[in-house]
Amino acid sequence: MTHAKKAAAQVVLLIAGAAMLCFGAWRGEAATVFSKAIKLCLECVGIG
Repeated sequence: MTHAKKAAAQVVLLIAGAAMLCFGAWRGEAATVFSKAIKLCLECVGIG
């Protein structure tokens, strides 16, 4: 794979990832992920 094709593929994947991240945040998934992370951490410590 040439350097230009590799760079183009990286840019396309970066844009696709950023679009998916923005779409998830727009749907309110960030709050869900954050609450699940808090519950998991509390269970590991033994508080929850």
